[in-house]
Amino acid sequence: MRFGIVGLVVFIGAYIASIVLYVNGGMGHPRQVAESSVSGDGTMVKVDIEDIESDNSVLRANVTVIPGPALLDPQTHNLKEDLSVVITSVVTASKRTWAKGTPPDVFPVSITLAGDVADWPFDRYHSGPIAVQLFSGAMQVPERATVTLVDRLLGWKVHVARVSQANVPAAYQLDLRRTLSTAAFGVVILGVLISLAALGFFVAIKTVRDQRKFQPPMTTWYAAMLFAVMPLRNALPDSPPFGAWIDG
Repeated sequence: MRFGIVGLVVFIGAYIASIVLYVNGGMGHPRQVAESSVSGDGTMVKVDIEDIESDNSVLRANVTVIPGPALLDPQTHNLKEDLSVVITSVVTASKRTWAKGTPPDVFPVSITLAGDVADWPFDRYHSGPIAVQLFSGAMQVPERATVTLVDRLLGWKVHVARVSQANVPAAYQLDLRRTLSTAAFGVVILGVLISLAALGFFVAIKTVRDQRKFQPPMTTWYAAMLFAVMPLRNALPDSPPFGAWIDG
């Protein structure tokens, strides 16, 4: 009876702890992580951080440009003149231009990251300075705009720091780390994998010492444990690359 009560309390405590970690991790809720204080004509550039490829050290984001009234034709609500946006610290050329008479569309960018996936599940990544600039017209006149960064990543915490308050346009550096709930889930799955290996090792020793009679169905049990490894490994957050330390 006492062990049953202790087990129930532990289960309830673990359940509450998992909920707290989930809520603190902001899972499933887009979160604004930075916004420049530039005041202009209402033009906005929103960078939605959507996905991360930790094995390639690349951050995927979608950029949305919302022109202010001064850049739009009041009758058609399209651009009065050409508009270009340039984003630094990306993998490929990031300049995007929209012609006069067209509305800006959403476009993806890939941001370079520095980090080591070998530290999984406690790996961390950071970007170089990220700056967004707008230019209008044939003369490429700089336009002032409010830049907003939105975190839509699941299982990651994104911290943003201004590289320099004096920088115009605003330049930001991103620091990413896994949420506690994601890291805890990975540790639990690793614990299950270790338990499977320990259990198989224990039964094998018992059988070799004749403390347990060998039964032919045991081979199917070993096979089931072996084939359980891959689904469990694939359930690990971001599926670490093969050959990582967890495969040892």
